[in-house]
Amino acid sequence: MKYKHILFDIDGTLVDNESAVINTWQQTIEELFGKHFEKDELNFVLGIPGVTTMEKLGAKNSEEAFDLWSKHFQEHRNEITLFDGIDKVVQVLKQTNHSLGLITSRTHDELNNDDALCQIFHLFDVAICVTDTVNPKPSADPILAYLDRTGATPADTLYIGDSAYDSQCAINSHVDFALATWSNGKKDIPCKYELEKPFDILNYSEMPNSSI
Repeated sequence: MKYKHILFDIDGTLVDNESAVINTWQQTIEELFGKHFEKDELNFVLGIPGVTTMEKLGAKNSEEAFDLWSKHFQEHRNEITLFDGIDKVVQVLKQTNHSLGLITSRTHDELNNDDALCQIFHLFDVAICVTDTVNPKPSADPILAYLDRTGATPADTLYIGDSAYDSQCAINSHVDFALATWSNGKKDIPCKYELEKPFDILNYSEMPNSSI
């Protein structure tokens, strides 16, 4: 199957920011709750909205607490990088007239404050953030919002992500899902395709020549 619309999750798919995210959560939790979490105890924060994480942690005012997290995150921005090959793959997709979208649990402010993502952000046609729909991932709403905004159909759309939330979002919207394994290796997550490296994306896109 070749797809015209290629949608991407950001964290763990386009950008390698796990270290920055985990370090920020450690710092913020210690400041707010006086508790220390080891890094492997914080994997649950990856892929979900920050406000939701604060609610899970029991913050009295989750939005204000997440504002503190966002402030601390700026101190770790230099730890964020694009995954190797992502910039080239996105450029090839754009040059071959694909429609590119972002489906993310980030806010719009978080998009604009990521130096790594800014290297390729201009190549994307549509960005659906956590505040753009009533229900975030794993609900179908973010992908359905993209389909509604662009006129795309589930049949010609592929969503690429690295988490169970991404997979469920695709399933709920009847869009095929490709699991990106270059961040954390293979996982037991439902998917139509399993991608070992970013260049594998080109095997499932509409283009005259997949090789670069």
